[in-house]
Amino acid sequence: MAAQTTVIKAPGEDAAERTGGSGRPGERRKRDSEGMVLNVFSHGFLILWAIMIVLPLIWLALGSFKTDAQIGGSALSWPGNWHFDAFGRAWEKGIGGYFANTLIVLVFSVPLTMLLGSMAAYVLARYPFTGNRVIYYFFVSGAMFPVFLALVPLFFMVKRFDMLNTYQGLILVYVAYSMPFTVFFMHSFFRTLPTAIHEAAVIDGASDTRIFFQVMLPMAKPGLISVGIFNVLGQWNQYILPAVLMQPQTSGEPERYMLTQGLIQLQYQMGYETDLPVLFAGATIAIIPMLAVYLSFQRQIQAGLTSATLK
Repeated sequence: MAAQTTVIKAPGEDAAERTGGSGRPGERRKRDSEGMVLNVFSHGFLILWAIMIVLPLIWLALGSFKTDAQIGGSALSWPGNWHFDAFGRAWEKGIGGYFANTLIVLVFSVPLTMLLGSMAAYVLARYPFTGNRVIYYFFVSGAMFPVFLALVPLFFMVKRFDMLNTYQGLILVYVAYSMPFTVFFMHSFFRTLPTAIHEAAVIDGASDTRIFFQVMLPMAKPGLISVGIFNVLGQWNQYILPAVLMQPQTSGEPERYMLTQGLIQLQYQMGYETDLPVLFAGATIAIIPMLAVYLSFQRQIQAGLTSATLK
């Protein structure tokens, strides 16, 4: 006959088992309440932050369809009569040309930044060599260097190459300006990619160039989309660099202002007159493309940031 064993438990073990081993029920309720308070605080802060961002955009968009009197009367009121002529006046005052200039520069600067930045990041991430970390830190330090400290030497350097007020001069400066962040981001992403696929391609006899463009670069597509959108937003909204480098040097030289400069020009053209709907319409024209780009690729941006962080 089998012997029976009696297990004697300490006075709090049954309660601990019933609560999942988390201690006293009072302590668990306390932790839950603290977590709820923190959750409410964080969500409240995010809602307040969203309101601070969204309300000015709503005010700007609604003001584009109002008159000066309506804008001064109530900022967030719905327009009584929708006036679309402000967009036409803004376009006639040159906002269309500034829009085209910005688009021309970005069509070349962003792909060139992505190509050179991803190539440099791939080599630094996957090929160890003497001075690898020094070069990487050299790139990263550029992201911490305030751009306004380099404006004077940058101006004279671009002037020496006779590239002031030229598309190609601003394109090259934009590429150099965006390279540090691109290399930093893509370097972290390339380090997370599996080495087995790279080794298999080497065994198959693929060259380094073919491995990069046909194997590794497609695998890094989420990261490329994320950093590409950041570069588009950063270069589209850039003001200080074009303000210094895209000024006519002679009286007969054409104006090649970027969109951010064009908004300032709209204000200068008004002088002492007030035409707030035109300013609002110009700003709305400048915002809509970037807002559309972000909303179209927000999932890819989040996926790229998450994968680069967690892998």
